[in-house]
Order: sequence, then structure tokens, then C-alpha cells
Amino acid sequence: CQCDSAGPGTACSSDNRSLVEYSRWLEGEDATTIGSPAPARRASAMVRILTPADYRSMPWKDGAGRTTEIAAHPPGAALDAFVWRVSLADVERDGPFSRFPGIDRTIVLLEGAGMRLHGGAGGAELTMPFTPHAFSGDEAIECTLVAGPSRDFNAMFRRGRARGSVTVVRDGGAEIAQAQYRLVYAATGAHECLIPRLAPLRLEAGHALVVDDPGASESPPIAIRPIDPDAVALVVSIDCP
Repeated sequence: CQCDSAGPGTACSSDNRSLVEYSRWLEGEDATTIGSPAPARRASAMVRILTPADYRSMPWKDGAGRTTEIAAHPPGAALDAFVWRVSLADVERDGPFSRFPGIDRTIVLLEGAGMRLHGGAGGAELTMPFTPHAFSGDEAIECTLVAGPSRDFNAMFRRGRARGSVTVVRDGGAEIAQAQYRLVYAATGAHECLIPRLAPLRLEAGHALVVDDPGASESPPIAIRPIDPDAVALVVSIDCP
């Protein structure tokens, strides 16, 4: 297993979105005895498989480009109102990054030669694909492209309301520990996602899996297994205190 971190039934299809809601029993509660009270259900979790048709395209905050929102909480929240947000961005020219005061950010290079970031707490070179880099949205950051356009993956967490991390999964796969929200993005290749009490879910390249689990402290890990050679997935784990 090669796993790098930074920071913190069968699905049915409708309108390009697969949605499964499932309830799980607490450990041991299936084994009841005569005369004992029926076990109480834990809070159910929601599992969504998103395709690119479900993503939302919008201008950058500074209007200098466009971003593709994979998911956000609350759904459809404006850029000044989200608790957390995961998106893709195509960077086609040099220029400043949009500032997001109060937001902790993680960026991951997906395609292209990458970029150099200047300003803030220090510069950084993003030239190695699938290497998370965390920084503060409070900082004034200038971006210089190394050699032509690049595409990156972004995770944003509103400080004090959400804590998050980005994990890179490749090779033998990985088990992803409990979190209130877990988003799996198949950056390259197809993956198999193993969630307790569900049939295995296949995640195609460019698709995303979102697990919203209010009872995360009682949940077992989910397993991500690459199917295609050189497949890479990015997993965002988020807890809201």
C-alpha cells in the first residue's frame, strides 16, 4: 500500500446520479436474546456516486478563470458560505490565487508541468503530481506556471467549522478511517470502493464517491482498491466539530 496524507445493496441511477441510503446496526446488536429490547438504530449514512454531469462549473472568486465544483457543504453554498468544498481548477496563465480568509486549503497537481507559488508563509513548487500541499487561504499567493496550463484538485475547509485532510491512494489501495464526510475522487483509472453492508461500488475515472456519515465515530473504515494499473484516487476526510 502506498498512501500519502496532508493536513487532517447496489446503487441505483437517476439523473446521472447514483444514490444509496443505508442503515447499519451497531456492533453486536444483531445478536439479540428473548426478552431483550430491540436494538436502536444508529444514524443512517448517505452514499452518493457523482459523475462529471453532476459537478458545477462557476467562475473563480476573482473572475480570472473557472472552477469545477465536485461537492460542497451545504450543497450549492456560495463561495463565502461553504463549510467545506472540493473542486477542480484549470490554471491557464500566471496570476494571483483567489484569497479565502478563514479557509484552510490543500491543493494537488493533477495534470501539466505544474506551478510555482510565491508569497504567504513561503514559496512552494507544485511540479510532482499527486503530492498534497496545504496552505492558508488568508495568504496572498501568486502563481507562476512552469510550462503551460495545469489542472489541480482543491479541498477547502472553513477554519473553526471543519477540519480536513487529503490522502493519496495508489498501488495496493488503502483503508480510510472514520470521518463525518469522506469524498473519494478517482483522479486516474477505476477503483473499487468497499463500504460495510454494501455491495462493492466501482468508481470510474473522473467520478467521485461521497459518504456522509453522522455516526462516524461508530463506523468501520472504508477500503479503496485501484482496479486499473497506475490508478490514483484522492480521498478527502472531513469532520465538523
